[in-house]
Amino acid sequence: MAYIRNLSFHQEITPAQWRTLLAAMLGWMLDAMDVMLYSFALVSIQQEFSLSGAQSGLLTTAMLFSAAIGGTLAGYLADRIGRTRVLMGSILTYSLFTAAIATASSFEQLLFWRVLVGFGLGAEWSAGTVLVAESWPAKHRGKAIAITQSGWAIGYILASLLAAAILPAYGWRPLFAIGILPALLTLWIRRAVPEPKVWSASAPRQPLGILFRPPLLRYVVVSISMASLILFAYWGLFTWVPAYLASPVEKGGAGLSVVRSTGFIIPMQLGALAGYLSFGFLSDRFGRRPVFVGFLLGAAVVTYLYGGLAQSPGLLLALGPLVGFFGHGYYSAFGAILSELFPSGIRATAQGLCYNAGRVFSAMAPAGIGFFADRQGIGAALGMTAAFFALGGLLIFGLPETKGRDLT
Repeated sequence: MAYIRNLSFHQEITPAQWRTLLAAMLGWMLDAMDVMLYSFALVSIQQEFSLSGAQSGLLTTAMLFSAAIGGTLAGYLADRIGRTRVLMGSILTYSLFTAAIATASSFEQLLFWRVLVGFGLGAEWSAGTVLVAESWPAKHRGKAIAITQSGWAIGYILASLLAAAILPAYGWRPLFAIGILPALLTLWIRRAVPEPKVWSASAPRQPLGILFRPPLLRYVVVSISMASLILFAYWGLFTWVPAYLASPVEKGGAGLSVVRSTGFIIPMQLGALAGYLSFGFLSDRFGRRPVFVGFLLGAAVVTYLYGGLAQSPGLLLALGPLVGFFGHGYYSAFGAILSELFPSGIRATAQGLCYNAGRVFSAMAPAGIGFFADRQGIGAALGMTAAFFALGGLLIFGLPETKGRDLT
């Protein structure tokens, strides 16, 4: 009976709360689509500009550095001018500059536009997750963040479908040009999505220094360490998965074409979608910590098998949904746990700082994995990320259980 009641939670949610959730989820979904277009176009871009693996990884590494800056700044601004305004600004940023990538004629120009895309990528998460966390009731917060986060898997699938439809016939530039379309979402958000009642322009703001004094200092240090390890594993793995599937066997890849690899990516992202949603329901039922640890240890095992041991297309296809399920599902924890650790006046700032400081470390992952891929093969390099998943998962025991906390 408790499980049935858990599934019928939608009856307790207001239309305004659903609109808030939809806005954040669509923003994150289209963010994923724009960002992952690069991963699917990577082989074509490498060929046109004669890029090494390290150079190709640097384009994502630089984007993640700028995302860390954008996300940290967005959290600070969201505490002062509002969550919804910053969400709209982030969507406009990543949309416009994704489209600008289509005009690049050199490695330097690619790098410049990718850096600007990163500012929007980081800002969207910082604004969107705190907006949802403060708008939804405490007992359903994990589900709400999970549904929001599931937009990433849908956006990833959209990117793969667009790549399969556009890349072989038209090349990579039209693929990026359509990245401007998410900007239209801001027109609806402006009319339909209010600021959460927990936050208001007249509410007292906490000084930034409070994050560097007990008891919040411990939360900040552990959260940054946890995010650093896990995001390193995530970006190191999933930036290179499309290239791994499409690269020749002699380079350590799976030897599939771009079109054929789409048939492997979509099951993986359907697994990711199931992982996001499962984590939300499970963490609202059993708590954030035990579910988080279970997902990260699962990610470590299946990632090692996928990159280090899988040899046949059949095995890769079978493992793909598990890699998606465990390698993405835990992501729903970041928005829920970080929002529940910090007070309202500094909440978005703290979330932006902790998550995006971790992103600074993770920014080394795409270039680092590319470096090892040039020497050991892409598959072996991907298998290395398993250790980062496992270590990051264990750090959750340095934080309190936050399930059900009232943010007011």
